[in-house]
This record gives sequence, structure tokens and C-alpha cells, in this order.
Amino acid sequence: MSKNKTIILVHGFWGGAAHWAKVIPELERKGYHNIRAVELPLTSLANDVERLQKMIKQQQNDVILVGHSYGGAVITEAGNLSNVSGLIYIAAFAPDTGESPGKITEKNPPAAFSSISPDSDGYLWIDYDKYHESFCQDLNVEDAWVMSVTQKAPLESTFSNTISTPAWKNKPCWYQISSQDRMINPANQKYMAERMNPQKVITLDASHASLASQPLAIAEFIIDAIETDI
Repeated sequence: MSKNKTIILVHGFWGGAAHWAKVIPELERKGYHNIRAVELPLTSLANDVERLQKMIKQQQNDVILVGHSYGGAVITEAGNLSNVSGLIYIAAFAPDTGESPGKITEKNPPAAFSSISPDSDGYLWIDYDKYHESFCQDLNVEDAWVMSVTQKAPLESTFSNTISTPAWKNKPCWYQISSQDRMINPANQKYMAERMNPQKVITLDASHASLASQPLAIAEFIIDAIETDI
């Protein structure tokens, strides 16, 4: 049964597990109760993959991984475990072998590239006053400010960490493109989605934070993928 599968939600840069706060209730309302949201350290791809794989190994059921943003790179590497049955990418990086999120970004830089800068400790931040327009322009001002203030910065070096074995090459996968994304250029999203040969691709008229601005659509996309993957 599809509802017995465990859904593990994986956040990206500049946010934590709580970025899935609006998607989780939508999944619950549809009867999906085996939901987990991992909290990544964002200190290196290896550390993030290790953290996610520990959670995957704790599950008694098959697992569906859902990655947003940089979380897509994490599920790409971590998803090779045998109990992972599928990968869902939400406006996310899906690097190939030897490729990093930074390398993909170079193909078509995002509109909000100038709003990101490192601090003296090597952590990358989105300018607090530009977070709304850069990351989540389709959210209201209050929600956007909370996301800005609580943003979880990654180490800058993480952006250049490369994938060794992409799970999307041997596992079913799905991809959601955000057409108004200012953090991952939509052209890069389309490029990554096409080369994956996914089961399904959808495009939402959404910012990078589609999981927050269109949670019902994201939940329905996840459920559709799970039920296809029975």
C-alpha cells in the first residue's frame, strides 16, 4: 500500500525542516501519516548525505525522498540505499556524476545571485532585506520575514561538493519546476528535469519556495508520485 511508505522531506539551503510546515498537514489530510522531515547540518554534502541516510536506515518501510533546492543534491547521493523506492525533486538540484550545484548554477545564473554573500566564517547568507524578493516573492510579507530571520546558512564550500553516483539514474524520479524561481534558474531546472527522464514533470507558476506558496499542489504531486510508484 502506498500509504505505508515513509515520506522523508529534505530541505535545502537557507531554510530548515520547518520549510515543509504547510505541506505536512496536506499530506496528513490525505491519509499519509508516515512522514519525516530531516534537519541537515548544511556543512558539506557528505555530512548532509550521512545525516539523511541515517534517517532512511531507521525506517521499517520503503522510503520516498522529496528534496527541495539543494536537498535535491542530497537525495541524489543518499537515494542509492536499497529501501529508497523513488525520488521527488521540488525546484531542486539534480546533479550528475562529478557535478555540483555550483557548476549547474554557472550554466544560467539565478536572478537573485547578487543577494547572496558569505560572512567572515564562510557561511552563505541571503541579504535579510532581499530574502522576500529573492527566495519567496509569492508569500506574504510576514511569512517571508520569518523565513528570512530564521534562514539556515550553508557553508560556502558545500556549493562546490560533487555527486559520485546519482540515484536518479536507477530509481524512479519526478520533478517540479518553478517558473518564477529566482534562486535556481528555471532554465537549469528544465535542463536537469529533461536529462533525468522522469516519470512526470510539472511546472508551477511559483517562486523558489513553491513548497510554502503552493503546498496543496506540492502535496498532490508527492501523492501522485507515490501512488504511481506502488
